[in-house]
Amino acid sequence: MELILKQDVEHLGFKDDIVIVKNGYGRNYLIPRGMATMATSSAKKVLEENLKQRAHKEKKIVDAAKTTAEALSTLEVKIPAKVGAGDKLFGSVTSADLAGVLSKEGHEIDKKYISIKGGAIKRAGPYTADIRLHREVNVQFDFEVIADQK
Repeated sequence: MELILKQDVEHLGFKDDIVIVKNGYGRNYLIPRGMATMATSSAKKVLEENLKQRAHKEKKIVDAAKTTAEALSTLEVKIPAKVGAGDKLFGSVTSADLAGVLSKEGHEIDKKYISIKGGAIKRAGPYTADIRLHREVNVQFDFEVIADQK
């Protein structure tokens, strides 16, 4: 079954991609949830025209994402957290915490676009997160979890 995605679907594709999926997945999950539509010939023509019109607007967005990526690469972030014996944290540090720290630095990034390797952080130390700024721009962001001095 050939579908046109209306929004980004993890492990499948991005908005406006034409994908081939099994019939049940398309009919029972993607289409009823409004994530995709059938890829008829007329829908493909409409999509092609929309993509042409959006191409130069997209270039500006990609350039802005690359500028943000450069700014993030120079940024050093240290997240303070309460630490017990052996650098073990009381609680954890998640992508929401990292998004909050980045917003204080002036970079508004939604937490769903931040992926910390290994999930939630339970120990102090250096870590790396993948930040997706655009479908074409991904950043490896290094940060450190340190002991809170309070």
